[in-house]
Amino acid sequence: MHIRTPEQIVTAHRQVEGGGFVVRRPFPGEHVDFVDPFLLIDEMGPIDYRPGEAVGAPDHPHRGFETVTYVLEGEMEHEDSAGHRGRLGPGDVQWMTAGAGIIHSEMPSQQIREKGGRVHGFQVWVNLPRRDKLMRPRYQEVSGDKLPEGRSEDGKARAKIIAGEALGAKAVIDTRTPIVFQDWTVQPGADVTVPFAENLRMLAYVFEGEVQVDDKLVREGQLAILGAGEAVRLSGGASTARVLLLGGVPLREPVARYGPFVMTNRAELVQAFEDFESGRMGEITRTAEVR
Repeated sequence: MHIRTPEQIVTAHRQVEGGGFVVRRPFPGEHVDFVDPFLLIDEMGPIDYRPGEAVGAPDHPHRGFETVTYVLEGEMEHEDSAGHRGRLGPGDVQWMTAGAGIIHSEMPSQQIREKGGRVHGFQVWVNLPRRDKLMRPRYQEVSGDKLPEGRSEDGKARAKIIAGEALGAKAVIDTRTPIVFQDWTVQPGADVTVPFAENLRMLAYVFEGEVQVDDKLVREGQLAILGAGEAVRLSGGASTARVLLLGGVPLREPVARYGPFVMTNRAELVQAFEDFESGRMGEITRTAEVR
């Protein structure tokens, strides 16, 4: 079995997003713009907010791609122009297909904004194929206790399966194109090899500890972009590691992006801005009552 080896290792940079929250971002950046079909990986936090400090991403539009929000610690409240409202807690995931366009808001929960607390999680942007860019928006939300989990035979490696399958567990979320999105915990002494389809582009982002990806050590805050192969091999280091394992079939289509819009050419971007500014993407309707 041909094991995928890291072709490039990128160290994430920190930057401010939304209303002023800090993210750790492996791409887009100076060295990597995007890895088809993934457009962005943001690790939000971990950060400990004091009362009144917490900030998020107030009302903003999206068109032409999907956002995946995965909460590790803390609580996020979200609402949108289609009337969806909800709260994501530790372990919960929201897979939002923006499609033709939606106005969205993601904020730390009212309790965290008022009393403070710890926030940690991910947002990943997944490009949509041209045929789906103007599809009707849709949501898939799965609570942490409903996410399938796979374990290696010796129990030293386990994975929460948000998309794709591994270690005998298969995701409950449906994706527009084949996607792998998995949260791996790799203990010292673990050595696990997992097959993945050869047409997938695979990525491994280490957000805690360090892990051996095939023959290369990948440390916290580093993203390994893997080469061709039939399987991914992860080996444990000196302490328990957490790894976000991603994979997708490259769309190999033109990418025209600006801010919250990702289309295939400039004309489509201009149309997206016109639709947003004219109100055709709607707005978030709020009542005066306290939630």
